[in-house]
Amino acid sequence: MTVRRVVVDHVLFVVADLDASRVLYTAALAPLGYEELYVQDDCVSYGAEELDDFTICRGDPVTSAAHVAFSAEGRNAVEAFFAAAVANGATVRGEPGVWTQYSERYYAAFVNDLHQNNVEAVWHAPEPVVDAPRRPSVP
Repeated sequence: MTVRRVVVDHVLFVVADLDASRVLYTAALAPLGYEELYVQDDCVSYGAEELDDFTICRGDPVTSAAHVAFSAEGRNAVEAFFAAAVANGATVRGEPGVWTQYSERYYAAFVNDLHQNNVEAVWHAPEPVVDAPRRPSVP
């Protein structure tokens, strides 16, 4: 299996309602192993192992129509991300499944956050995933 190199060190989204966005992201990122690392009056930073990789900050103009994909450890984590995100204000963009235009090993789910950013959880399976819904088009 290919060892992936970190290409982007961190991402920041500007949001209008920090409280609502915090509820959504805290719930959605928890199944992926990301937690709130730094909380300030106007920003919340998420990550693992004390490394903040993703931050939301209150401000204007808001970030919209961006895309970010979070790495997941497996199918269950992708599915839990999706369920938590939708339960906390995100809208469905692409339900969990194998997104075949990327690969037979690309198991992911996509939601739109409160500002229509495309937020994804993806698991790169070691072998083709054969027992999951096929998603042939771009979400």
